[in-house]
Amino acid sequence: MKNYTVRRYEANDFALWNAFVSSAKNATFLFHRNFMEYHQDRFSDYSLLVFEAEKLVAILPANKVNNVLYSHQGLTYGGFVFDAKIKLGKVIAIVKTVLQFLYDNQMTTVQLKLLPSIYPTTFSEEIEYALFLAKAQLIRRDCLSVVDMTKPLSFSTSRKQEIQRGIKKGLTIKEETNFEQFWEAILLPNLAKKHNAKPVHTANEIIKLQLLFPNNIRHFNVYHENKMVAGTTVFVSEKVAHSQYISGNDQKNELGSLDFLHHNLLTEVFQDKAYFDFGTSHEDNGQKINEGLLYWKESFDAKTTVQDFYEVATVNYSLLENVML
Repeated sequence: MKNYTVRRYEANDFALWNAFVSSAKNATFLFHRNFMEYHQDRFSDYSLLVFEAEKLVAILPANKVNNVLYSHQGLTYGGFVFDAKIKLGKVIAIVKTVLQFLYDNQMTTVQLKLLPSIYPTTFSEEIEYALFLAKAQLIRRDCLSVVDMTKPLSFSTSRKQEIQRGIKKGLTIKEETNFEQFWEAILLPNLAKKHNAKPVHTANEIIKLQLLFPNNIRHFNVYHENKMVAGTTVFVSEKVAHSQYISGNDQKNELGSLDFLHHNLLTEVFQDKAYFDFGTSHEDNGQKINEGLLYWKESFDAKTTVQDFYEVATVNYSLLENVML
């Protein structure tokens, strides 16, 4: 087994880290340090770099709380990010080395929220096997509603009717960066009313991020008689377009605004993507499903894939020794 070294991320690793993300086999723009650090004041960063000799072969975007290391809690997904040419044996050795490093630094537990399988540009499930060997526990499983864009789309009758409603009402769609109005007039009131919640990003934060990642963060608003009535913010990676925020005003059913909008996104704007990810439809850490929201997404021919969350004790690094015969 090759020898690997691990160390914590430092500010002068900025360019090295980002260059690695740009060529890794299982990374998206969320792992770029500019994205990770927009809310650095909220988290105690404990990101790791793994080297084979002088070559960077893996990173782990992470933060710590007391003696627990988390896949960065400010990101939708995370886990280990690997070199494009990585093989299973090396992944096992890397995970073992990282767990031992954390154990030696008084970290007792690691919680990883994995990158859903639709995002990597190639097969990338070595980490699941390594976690199995380390006796990691599955502690949460989220379900994502995803449209397979490589197959002919098949919308339900009710969705087709709502799309036609939007057409008859003369709705228009504009791609723009009018985040403030959408946030203040539609998104914030809806989340407060329906879920007693706030969006992960403030309007100022999403504006800053969009300026940094103009090709990856795109926003679309729907207008009726020159009034904004709905919108969605889409995070765009190489294979996937993901609706990060979806919201409409009280007229959304009367106007068919969200159906009209997503028909356009699916059939025109993002038709070249492999997948369109509507995200989750559940609450209570995946234990309860919002049936109405799930039905709406599945009416666009969305199917279910999952995102897994694992917990592993760092002392279990020893279980990854002498695995390869």
